[in-house]
Amino acid sequence: MSRTLVKICGVTLADDAARVAAAGADFVGLNFWPKSKRYLAPERAQIVAAAARGAGSAKLVGVFVDASIEEMQRICALIDLDAVQLHGDESVDVAERISLAVYRPVWKAVAIGSQKDVERVGAWKTDAVLLDAPTPGRGGAGATFDHNLAREARQRFPAMKIILAGGLTADNVADAIELVEPWAVDVASGVEAAPGVKDPAKLAAFISATRGALI
Repeated sequence: MSRTLVKICGVTLADDAARVAAAGADFVGLNFWPKSKRYLAPERAQIVAAAARGAGSAKLVGVFVDASIEEMQRICALIDLDAVQLHGDESVDVAERISLAVYRPVWKAVAIGSQKDVERVGAWKTDAVLLDAPTPGRGGAGATFDHNLAREARQRFPAMKIILAGGLTADNVADAIELVEPWAVDVASGVEAAPGVKDPAKLAAFISATRGALI
């Protein structure tokens, strides 16, 4: 039996980063999309990243939306990110070029709303694919989608690392893990008191729920 990894995304405060890492999360997500309500300026991200690293072994994932390769390289170097998550309209070719340029694992977020979306998952050559609900704000809206589609993607592409996102909470994450059997789960709004501000009780409950779900 293996354990599903946990990514807590949209962390904006140093105290939250330390709490997330100390709670045993595997990944801390830092959002560098200026239009996001969880945007974290790169200079402030250095403080948040240091807090996470000082409190646990969580790896840092930078979230970008249609950013230039140069901008991603700059932020990767500034913060020493462990992975890059692409959450925009990047193409398969662009994702491959980014992977070569940043020398780090690259994850691609894919909105899953229909059978056609599932079929497109296999085109990605990234290190992992994050399956999310289709939303105008590029995720983080607390919206869920039909997890049976995610399960199908997981079954059709068994060698791919599937990250499940979209509307996950402590109340539904164990069932979602049992159904989909993802490599990792990703949560932002489901553990928040306000956008970018994590709720300690919700955070603890979410991690506890994922730890109790073995695949």
